[in-house]
Formats: sequence, C-alpha cells, structure tokens
Amino acid sequence: MIARHETHMDKMDIWSKLSAPLPSGVISWRQDGKPVQRDGKYVARFVAYIDANTVRERLDSVVPGEWDLTLELLPTLASQDENGEQTCSFKARLQILGVIREDVGTGRDYKSAATDAFKRAAVRFGIAHELYGFDQNWVQVDADNRYAKPLEDPATVYARRQARAEIRERNRAARNDEESPLEDVRVETTLAGPATGPLALDEPSCPKCGGRMWDNRLSKRNPKAPDFKCRNRSCDGVIWPAKPGQRTSTNGRGSDDQSDELPLVPDAEAPTPEADQIPF
Repeated sequence: MIARHETHMDKMDIWSKLSAPLPSGVISWRQDGKPVQRDGKYVARFVAYIDANTVRERLDSVVPGEWDLTLELLPTLASQDENGEQTCSFKARLQILGVIREDVGTGRDYKSAATDAFKRAAVRFGIAHELYGFDQNWVQVDADNRYAKPLEDPATVYARRQARAEIRERNRAARNDEESPLEDVRVETTLAGPATGPLALDEPSCPKCGGRMWDNRLSKRNPKAPDFKCRNRSCDGVIWPAKPGQRTSTNGRGSDDQSDELPLVPDAEAPTPEADQIPF
C-alpha cells in the first residue's frame, strides 16, 4: 500500500520534471511584427519558440500514457491578424494524471491554431515556461517587409547580449564592493557646521573643527595626498600621511611644505560613468 504523502511527493517530482529547463537545441527564433528603422538600419524583434513535437516528447518522457489532449474548435470571429488575414481558434484541454489545464490558441489555419492551443495549455504545466522570461531580441534584417531575413543568427545575437549584460552586472557589483567600506561611515555634510554621527573605529576627528573626516587612505590615487579630509565643506582641515621618521601632521597645510600637493577630491563624490549602451 502506497502512503498518501508518498503519492504527493511523486507528483511533485513529476511537476518538477515537466517544468525543467529545455535544452538549448530545441529553441528556435521567429520574427514577430514588422521591421523598424533605427540609425539607417532595419531591425526586427525575434521571439523564442518551440515545436509541438518538443512538448509531446517532454510529456511522453515524463508521463508516458498518462496524458490526454482534447481540442475544441471555437466559433469563427470577424477578426484578422496584423497582416489582414482571417484567423481561427481552438481551445485545448490537456489532462495529466487527472489534473486539467485549458488554454486557447489562434492561427491562420486549423493546424497552426491547434498547435498554438496545445503549447499554451502545456505552459500551464510549466513546459517551456522559461521562454516567457526571455528579454526582447532585436536583430538587424535585410529589408523592411515581413519576408525580411536576419543578417545574423538571432540565437547568437541573444547569447552575445546576455553575456555582455552579465559582464556589466559583475563590473557594477565589483564597483559597489569597492565603495561599500567608505559608504558605511559617510554622512551628509553641511556648510553651517561639522557633520555629526558615530566615528569609524580608526577615524580621527578634524583637528580644526572637531567634526568627522573622510578616510581617503584606500581610495586616493596620489600617495602624497592627505589621508583624511574634513567632511565639512567649509573647513579645510586635513591629516597628511606621515613621512619616515616623522609624526603625522594634523594642521590645515601640514608641518612641511606641501605646496606641490594636488587638491583632494574624494573618489566617492566623483560620478561613475555608466556602461556603454549596446545597440539593439
């Protein structure tokens, strides 16, 4: 005798297998809509899709003999597709292990409408659901009509765009990681007086106004620039790096002649350039 919870776990495993990601080799691309002109070039949007045979193979491999499909022709409506052609519709009723899902598909003929309905009903069981999460894929074509051909494989274009997006995301995360130690201790400053708030563990007070200071030891590019600078914009208090055999200077200009020093600008206040936009 099979326990009830074991039957429930078996079905959960089946639903997981049905909704498992599809292998990349079965995913195709087709043009969706008319091409548009951008920067003197024609581009068209391509969408990912799979054949009905791919859905049947998934069902037969996971639940062989345990699924059933019923198609119902819907009344013809006075509707046309974007190309001005008449369309027909089917309602698909897909049953798997006693669970029923229904959806409607349309097409220019009975075959395309029935196939569309079958695939839509299968998506309700999780089959090929990841295709709906794909980003828009704009590809350059050779003309501005419905018979235009892509100048490059849409799958290659999409993979390259996704790789670039991942690189930009990693670079952005790396910049955030580098800036986070400084952001943890920084607060807003005012022209009226010194900033207030808790000090970092090794952060000294401003030798002039007693306020908080920017810690530039890790971010400064010039090793001779001050280690600390007052956060109050109206105060010029700084702490210079100590020279070998000397103590750290804590006055406004330093104990030695520092006339050749570059003005300190905290790196965190400099704008970070955004990543270049990728066309299409």
